[in-house]
Order: sequence, then C-alpha cells, then structure tokens
Amino acid sequence: MRLEEIEAVDLIVAGSVAVARDGARLGKGGGYSDLEYGIARQFGLISTATPVLSTIHPLQLISDEIEMKVHDIPVDHIVTPDEIVVTEHEYPKPKGIYWDLLDEEKLARIPILQKLRRQS
Repeated sequence: MRLEEIEAVDLIVAGSVAVARDGARLGKGGGYSDLEYGIARQFGLISTATPVLSTIHPLQLISDEIEMKVHDIPVDHIVTPDEIVVTEHEYPKPKGIYWDLLDEEKLARIPILQKLRRQS
C-alpha cells in the first residue's frame, strides 16, 4: 500500500517514557514517533486537530519540566490506570518533517524519507 492510499487518522497513540501534565512528552530518544507524525502531516493524514494520546503507568506521569523542541509531539490526553488527564497544552504540534534536523544516517535508513526529500 502506498502512503497516498491511506485514509486519514482519527487518533494517535504515542508511546512515552514520561509525560508531564502540561502535555510535554518524552519518547525513547530515537525521534521515530516524531518522524511518523511529520510524515503523516506531510501527506495530510493528520492535522493539528488530530488528538494525540499516551497510555502510561502512573510513575511515568512526572512533575519535572520536559523540554519540547519544534519536532516534538505534545500529548492532548494522558491515560493511566488511575486517571485520564486532558492536558489543554499550549505547545504547537509539528507542522511536518523538519529536514534540517535530520542527519544523513537517518535519511539513508528510512526509504520514505529519501523519496519525500526528492519530492520537496
């Protein structure tokens, strides 16, 4: 199946190492969730209105500040076994792929990025 054939996405469930109540999210550090989000935005499969949810253990809900960069995905809803948090965050969602932040090694490993880069 080609990306152009995929239907719009109604909800994103993002894995997280830690999440703050303000919607800041810390992933595993590879940036792959952020890239998937950027690719989906590039193809119009999602928009800023598409809700982003993360399911976590209560210990992963932290009060420390998490630095958010332009490519980081904030979460709209945090779900633990104990509660559902609606973050009402003010962080902007990524607009797409931030080519200047990708290194050549990552570009070489991900064929869809190579194709999109040629098209842009």
